[in-house]
Amino acid sequence: MNKSQLVESMASAAAISKAASEKALNGMLAAVTAALKKGDKVTLVGFGTFSVAKRAARQGRNPQTGKMIKIKAKKVAKFKSGSKLANAVK
Repeated sequence: MNKSQLVESMASAAAISKAASEKALNGMLAAVTAALKKGDKVTLVGFGTFSVAKRAARQGRNPQTGKMIKIKAKKVAKFKSGSKLANAVK
């Protein structure tokens, strides 16, 4: 499912226009992004938790040349599914 399909599905489920549905989705994505930038967690009970994790610096290998390279430390977004979502997927 891509974004336009998600917008269409949300619009039909909530009986609202696609434009309103897209605004709601964009607002939710912006809010989650802003919270993660601050280092906060976003928990949607039953659905899951978005968080930020630190990935340590490490050694890697260039697959074309085989040469060892340094990979810098960085922060990455994580998602852990909630119980309702996990059970629905089973």
